[in-house]
Amino acid sequence: MAQLQRIAIAPNQFQQGQISLTTEQQHYLGRVLRLRAGDRFIAMDGKGKWWLAQLEGEQAQVLEILTVETELFVSITLMVALPKGNGFDEIVRCCTELGVTCITPVLSDRTLLHPSHQKLERWRRIATEAAEQSERAFVPKILEPVAFSAALTDSVATHRYICEARGDYPHLNNVIQYDSSEIVIATGPEGGWTQTEIDSAIASGFQPVSLGRRILRAVTAPVVALTLVSAGCEV
Repeated sequence: MAQLQRIAIAPNQFQQGQISLTTEQQHYLGRVLRLRAGDRFIAMDGKGKWWLAQLEGEQAQVLEILTVETELFVSITLMVALPKGNGFDEIVRCCTELGVTCITPVLSDRTLLHPSHQKLERWRRIATEAAEQSERAFVPKILEPVAFSAALTDSVATHRYICEARGDYPHLNNVIQYDSSEIVIATGPEGGWTQTEIDSAIASGFQPVSLGRRILRAVTAPVVALTLVSAGCEV
């Protein structure tokens, strides 16, 4: 099964053992992947369901329901202060591969990027493509950008951490707990969080932590944080 091509479909495309393919999906399967009628591929709905399917023109016949066990046993939400340029593209791609459940782009005091709706759609496409590539059962949610102060009040998880390069804080590895169904980790922008933001996070129940002795780029920090958590989940 691992060698079969994978595509993501919307849940409503699956009806009574058949998958109705969009024009774009037909083009991708036929022209890009060079599949022909009778060829098999894997369809995933991004919400935990996988099917072995056989191409039949504008539709695909579902042959078998597949079991996928690639998800982490905890839900991980990343609150990421938007970096400048296209750095968030790589964050979405890498963190999807590593098992993130949800990414909340936040606008911090030092954020320079104020993305358009087209950017959000691009990030969601990247998450879908990365989930296909890494054989995820779920496609991570990419939420609309919000102010950091609003993201703090929206978070209700028991275990919440804010990563800060400056200051004498314990390493994330030494304090993170996996006895909860959800973990939230916040990483800052270029130049780091302001002291006001750190104080607000602490007041909202976040524990400040370090990712090591080196100063990481805004694009690197969320990937490192998620790598540590996913490794801890799968040891």
